[in-house]
Amino acid sequence: MTKKPALGRGLGSLMGDLEAGPKRHRSEIPEASVVAGIAEISIAEIDPNPENPRKDFSDEDINELAESIKNMDIIQPITVRKHGGRYQIISGERRFRASKIAGKKTIPAYIRVATDIQTLEMAVTENIQRENLNPIEIALTYEALREAQNLTQEQLSNRLGKSRAAIANHLRLLKLPAEIQMALKNEEIHIGHAKPLITLESDEERIKILHQILQNELSVRQVEELCKKADSSEKFAKLNRTTISDKLVQIHDDLSQKLATQVKYKISKAGKGQITIEFDSEDDFHRIISMLK
Repeated sequence: MTKKPALGRGLGSLMGDLEAGPKRHRSEIPEASVVAGIAEISIAEIDPNPENPRKDFSDEDINELAESIKNMDIIQPITVRKHGGRYQIISGERRFRASKIAGKKTIPAYIRVATDIQTLEMAVTENIQRENLNPIEIALTYEALREAQNLTQEQLSNRLGKSRAAIANHLRLLKLPAEIQMALKNEEIHIGHAKPLITLESDEERIKILHQILQNELSVRQVEELCKKADSSEKFAKLNRTTISDKLVQIHDDLSQKLATQVKYKISKAGKGQITIEFDSEDDFHRIISMLK
């Protein structure tokens, strides 16, 4: 499969070579000295962007970076835009925070002209490329971009250079209960664990399996199997509560528990049907047969 470019359409030119753009005279950048297209800006004049898709910053990582800045100074400038007479960060908030801790009074920065939407696009592109965002932050950012510009998932995919499937999978995470979203955000589970949970209709069942993941450190494969069984049970209950009596539903539940395996029913409106009993191996088959005798 051909890999899409890292920058979406329009972002490449938007984030192109700074020196390719018009030269800025020092008088156009108040209280800033310009060297080779980079302005040294007072940290007191800079504000974080409240719409930054990255919400969580590790204090340990920032403190380590601050020590590095004390010894080596800033290696990579941050990117800002003029906003309300001050400067607002487009990318590099981690470097900005660390510089403040390191006691820096100024910080090197690229000054860009960008709208709110362009600022968000640049921030999300940089963070996603560097894999700095957790899955929920990515999902919320996709949703914000999609709503702000009334984009389809396909248009968003083209804009950010991400597959449509990746966009859709992240947006679906926002349908999960808050407890599961927090587990993703805190890196207690991975997106591979969360994808099978999306297929379930019951939040109660989703939370139940989440607790099993956390308690037993289940693999993605194990979660997929649990969700398949839970999904079958959900569909059975939903279908059969309208076609068979509560007594037969109870028999089904009892038989499933007694045999310790998945038992499926197919029942027609006329009352005829089939029973399917699953087994995992030949030994499991003989175990079930012996219990049915």
